[in-house]
Amino acid sequence: MKEMKVLLVDDEEEFVKSLSERMKMREVDPDVALSGEQALKTMDEDLPDVMVLDLKMPGMDGMEVLKRAKKAYPGVQIIMLTGHGSEKDEREARRLGVFEYLQKPVSIEKLMRTVTEAYKKKFEDTMSAAAFAEAGEFDTAKEILDRDKKK
Repeated sequence: MKEMKVLLVDDEEEFVKSLSERMKMREVDPDVALSGEQALKTMDEDLPDVMVLDLKMPGMDGMEVLKRAKKAYPGVQIIMLTGHGSEKDEREARRLGVFEYLQKPVSIEKLMRTVTEAYKKKFEDTMSAAAFAEAGEFDTAKEILDRDKKK
């Protein structure tokens, strides 16, 4: 598998820097965005495989980032990580296609396991679509790649 690209999005600068350092110690070198707007700009410039996204942020919140990211880049796997979410927020995030919804605080081991699972899903979907395309089954390949849009 290729090297995993991860984007961490959280307005709490100290938290996201600490999380980034802890991930680097586990062989993952994430990009960091401190706002929803910055996250979408970063995605346009260097598309991640997995995004770890805070829910409550000033300006554009995580739910709006999730909507826009899934519309523009349905293959990106998004993990919502929040300390302030409700069951209603979780239901909405899942309806919009979030890979997983986690509550802060979360252990780095659980977060890394979830990031790895999300990456594997993206990789498997991409490889499956490529196999169908190679066999001339372009409609099936497109359906696999567009699957997240339909959720």
